[in-house]
Amino acid sequence: MTNALARLLEIAPPPSDSRRKDWGEIERTLGVDLPADYKELIHVYGGSNWDDYLYVLEPGCPNENYELIEWVENQADNLEGLWEFERKPTELEVEGSRVIPWATTDNGECLYWLVRPGLDPDQWTVMVNEARGDRWEHFSVSCTQFLASSLDGELQSNILSSLFPRTPHEFRRLRTV
Repeated sequence: MTNALARLLEIAPPPSDSRRKDWGEIERTLGVDLPADYKELIHVYGGSNWDDYLYVLEPGCPNENYELIEWVENQADNLEGLWEFERKPTELEVEGSRVIPWATTDNGECLYWLVRPGLDPDQWTVMVNEARGDRWEHFSVSCTQFLASSLDGELQSNILSSLFPRTPHEFRRLRTV
């Protein structure tokens, strides 16, 4: 268990049931391996909503609005069209770099993994893109570290809502709509 996941367990007790996934099949579908901390997060919490604001995407999520594979496919297309009109973030100027979504917010901000050529998925860091805008932030942490550090106030984003995180924290697993 990562330190970040241990911090999340202190912040919000997990559901009593865990979610098992066929990560091999999911990663074949995506064409990329996913970070171990994300897989552990999904195993413990599943697709989830944190403080009624941040939604962690899940492959095979019961709430189809937060289905990871669909988000990956849609965001790749959307961003390619966007780069025709907006400048790419500096972090994406390295040949072969790309972003893969792992979370979103109720305001429409999107949280991505920064994927760089030759970099192991467990070394991917987090990029945040504002909703309907061209501002990006880069955080040199894993997705689980980002979530835990955001919730405990250690990490601050200038893009995410100033009302996030809430006190006390709220957690809920995403269910069928």
